[in-house]
Amino acid sequence: MNIYFACSITGGRELEADYQKIVAALTADGHEIPTSHLAQSDVMENERELAPQDVYERDVNWVKNCDVLIAEVSVPSHGVGYEIGFALCMEKPVLCLHQKGRSVSKMITGNKTPALTVQAYENVQEAISQARLFLGKS
Repeated sequence: MNIYFACSITGGRELEADYQKIVAALTADGHEIPTSHLAQSDVMENERELAPQDVYERDVNWVKNCDVLIAEVSVPSHGVGYEIGFALCMEKPVLCLHQKGRSVSKMITGNKTPALTVQAYENVQEAISQARLFLGKS
């Protein structure tokens, strides 16, 4: 399955290790993740070199071509919110994962669109299990 993985970049990288574990597990399961580089430690340095229009066009095309979008939304991000909304407008299945106890935008938690699933998790292994369950249903 082609998965667009979304996570915070400029909003904060405190969950970078979790992003990496989620991407690694889904890749090991045989999924294609064109955004896997977003989980890497050097992402800010590499993305800084790209023009905003290039990032927008690249990412929009990746969303258009994905089967599903999985977003880790514990750390607020304007870009991730945009990607979620864009994917939902294209009627793509979207999973938003967040750590239990974290405040998540009501624009996400209040959205009752059938294509959107929001799940809280206690640890990264639980997040991976929830992602695998979601992918099995999509």
